[in-house]
Order: sequence, then structure tokens, then C-alpha cells
Amino acid sequence: MSHCGTRAISIIGFIGSVFSPWYRWSGRKSPRNHCCINVATYGPGGRFTMTDRGESALRTSQNIFEVGPSKMTWMGDKLVININEMGAPPMVGPVRGKVTLTPKFVTNLEVPLTPSGTHVWRPFAPSADIDVQLEADGWQWDGHGYFDANFGTAALEDDFSYWTWGRYPHSKGSVCFYDADRRDGSTLDVGLLFQNDGEVQLLNSPPKVAMKRSLWQVRRETRADAGYKPVQVKGMLDAPFYSRSAVKTQFAGEEVVGVHEALDLNRFRSKIVKPMLACRVPRRAKWRFDTPPAE
Repeated sequence: MSHCGTRAISIIGFIGSVFSPWYRWSGRKSPRNHCCINVATYGPGGRFTMTDRGESALRTSQNIFEVGPSKMTWMGDKLVININEMGAPPMVGPVRGKVTLTPKFVTNLEVPLTPSGTHVWRPFAPSADIDVQLEADGWQWDGHGYFDANFGTAALEDDFSYWTWGRYPHSKGSVCFYDADRRDGSTLDVGLLFQNDGEVQLLNSPPKVAMKRSLWQVRRETRADAGYKPVQVKGMLDAPFYSRSAVKTQFAGEEVVGVHEALDLNRFRSKIVKPMLACRVPRRAKWRFDTPPAE
């Protein structure tokens, strides 16, 4: 998010594009044949890009994750992301440029999201600086960022019915809340403070508080001090099963604004949703690189 709060960007690299209808329709037998670098920009002139690409578009090495025309490169102490994507309807248009994320520290923490370990959350850099340089008016800014990963050996909708996640910059560091309802009836409740010195503190999470539903009526909730009512301050992504927004809440007496996500996996399971997604997620099975892979 930009320091002024008016612009934001989300970038997700997928091997096995979990929200792609094409991957679901394929039976999810070949994750490498459904890869993607999804870029969404929020603010004036914002775009959403998510192209499901075949295995020929994927190249990886120790420091590089490349999918078709876009790639992520770990360069010393920075993650450099070169973007060359095309916006989905109705805001069709190129999304090109470079984003540089500089972690304030890198953790070695992994959090199992299910008792069997079928899903794992890896918060690499819960607090980071970000520099955005896109080829569009007004899309040159810096702000605060975050870098994590999720790994899984099962479909999300098979193990979970609903989850919320939130990351809030705080004077003491970065606060993350991860809550989920599992299919087996159990729940996930994780609250962590990533302190400014890199230490990680397990929190006794404040109460869950319901928020106003999204435009698609996705149920939303986050954590807040008792008696405080969280509110959305900036809409970002609004889909039939998924909501991403900037939310203001309060933790330990301090008001904070961060990124919040809610995911309704019962809705995602619906056969009606997949054709709707296909309109926003084109499939491009073939790709040929013009240059040899970087070392």
C-alpha cells in the first residue's frame, strides 16, 4: 500500500493456480501446467490481470520465478518483480513496470494451517518497504509491503469452508491474524506480532468482530479490541467468493490500517462460479521464451 493510502498493488505467483477455473477443470493433475503471476492494482486506473499459462511458460531457479513475460527475482536483499501483463475485461490494457520489495527482516517461520500439514503458511517478510514503478500516470510510488507464501497438497475447498486473514502495520511491528473454519469442524486461530527487531510473538487474539459484507455479500470479520468496530477504508478486490480491502481496526489500543481478505470456499465450490471466473482468467497454454534462462 502507498504511504498516502490511495493506491495499492497485489502480486501473487502461482504454480497450480488455485483460483483458476482451468486448473479445476483439468482435475488439478499437473500444477506446473497452470501457472500464473497475478497482478492487481488498486486506485485510479487500476487493473486486474490473471492469465493461466501452460508449463512451457514456467522457468524457475534458486533466485528466479518466471511465468511467461513476467518474473520475480531475488537480488541480494530485495525481491524485484518485472511485470508485463494484460488487464482483464472490462479494464483491458497493459500493466507493465517494476516493483521492488525490500524486507526489513526475513523470518524462518512456517505455520501449519491444518493438523495434517496439507496447508502451510510461510510469512517470509511481514514488514517491508515497497517501490512501485509502473508505466502509467500516477503509478510511481513507495509504501509499506508484505511478502508471504501458502503451500498446499490438497484443494483449499476440500479442507476449508471459510477463512479470513489480515495484516496490520503497528508501532510495535506487523500484526497478522489468520482465522479459518475447517471442513472437519475445527477452527484455526493464529495471531502473531512480528516485532520491529524481527522477533515473533504469539498473541492472544482480540475478539472476532463482524464487518459489513462485501458488494458480493461475502461475510467478513476481523480481530479488534473489545468494543471497537472495524471498517473498510478502501475497497480492492470484490469477487463472488473473495474480498480484499484496506480495513481500519484497533489492536492494543492503537488504531491501524492494513490489508484484509475474506474467502468463502463454499461459494468457490459452486459450479456457477467457474464460468464467471473464466471471463476474467484467460487460458494461454502455449509460450515460447525468446531468451535463454538466466543463471
